[in-house]
Amino acid sequence: MKNDLFTIGRFTVHGYGLMIAIGVIAAYFVGTRRAKKYNMDPEPVFDLVLIGVIGGFLCAKLLYLITIFDQVIANPRVILDTADGFVVYGGIIGGIFTGWLVCRIKKLHFLEYLDLLVPSIALAQGFGRIGCLLAGCCYGKETSCPLSITFTDSSFAPNGVELIPTQIYSSVLDFMHFALLCVLARRNKVPGRISAFYLIFYSAGRFILEYFRGDLIRGSVGVLSTSQFIAIFVGLFGAAMLWILSRKKKEQE
Repeated sequence: MKNDLFTIGRFTVHGYGLMIAIGVIAAYFVGTRRAKKYNMDPEPVFDLVLIGVIGGFLCAKLLYLITIFDQVIANPRVILDTADGFVVYGGIIGGIFTGWLVCRIKKLHFLEYLDLLVPSIALAQGFGRIGCLLAGCCYGKETSCPLSITFTDSSFAPNGVELIPTQIYSSVLDFMHFALLCVLARRNKVPGRISAFYLIFYSAGRFILEYFRGDLIRGSVGVLSTSQFIAIFVGLFGAAMLWILSRKKKEQE
């Protein structure tokens, strides 16, 4: 794969950054369209997406720095490295938290807008994983399986080695996740349930995919990777959220 797509003068378009940008734009337009479909005010979508992206990137970087805290202590200049080093779960947590702040300020129903935008989050993640494929990050373990990928000019993945194409699997699952959430949203009448499903489905998929990842530098907690450890709690939170919302719905009925 090739991360440096083309250069115009001193400006180089990187595949990873381009895919992130496409994902954010797609998330915005899909979110706006779905807001109109469900008779919601589409105006706040821009602020929610923009602030959510900023908060997501900051928290994704912060969580990554926490996982390599010993390296940060040894060399604080690592903090200034913005080229790589992000943890998706930090982005999800940061994006949701900053979205909650925007809803509080604008006096919006948080769960309704969160349900509106979580399919867009899954969609953006699908494009983001294509960016990972182009850059070579988030690569898989070595394999002899015919369904493999070999990098020749990556700054992240080992070059010349057949690897499990975890980026492709992740991207496909994210796009399927997006479609599934959109289908579930058509019949949903309980605010928050789509968000709960997002947390459950994403955590389950990520927990399984982690077994095929080869970038062990991301750290671990016992026998689990850092992302698997976080996935357990995020998945349980989503399940508890779904149970509480369902129980409240039954009580109201």
